[in-house]
Amino acid sequence: MKSKKPSDSFATMTELVFPNDTNILGNLMGGKLLHWMDIVSAISASKHCNRVCVTASVDFVDFRSPIRLAEVVYLEAFVTRSFNTSMEVRIDVWAENMQQVDGKRFCNSAYYTFVAVDQSGRPIPVIEVEPVTELEKKYYDGAMRRRELRLVSAGRMRPDEAMNLRDFFSPE
Repeated sequence: MKSKKPSDSFATMTELVFPNDTNILGNLMGGKLLHWMDIVSAISASKHCNRVCVTASVDFVDFRSPIRLAEVVYLEAFVTRSFNTSMEVRIDVWAENMQQVDGKRFCNSAYYTFVAVDQSGRPIPVIEVEPVTELEKKYYDGAMRRRELRLVSAGRMRPDEAMNLRDFFSPE
């Protein structure tokens, strides 16, 4: 198999917010949510390449709406794009108060990067992602820009080498 669709890597989790998961305001602690996001995105990355995957970076985390005690949290993840040995995974988070009829509300999104590794922990190549829907194509195209931004921010790429970010870094 030379490529996989993003839907092939789709992973979900459902969690309930307990008192020990909250801060003194009764909201889910950010670190706990990041932990859950790391788990669901690792499952997604592993489904994509059928290998053990390790977290390489976490970025573009937006906390838009607090998640409260006793709410149900829904996490969804899928691989947006793969590179040589790494994969970008998008995670979306919703919350729902089961005692109200408001339904789910969008709370959070993020991008995690994973690297597939062999039994010795060395990076190994991963198969490509083949986007199908317009939304998948949008995430796929944006993944290259986000990757370059990560590499520039980490000092592993010079801004003038970031071909997809050239306009962003070029003075006009």
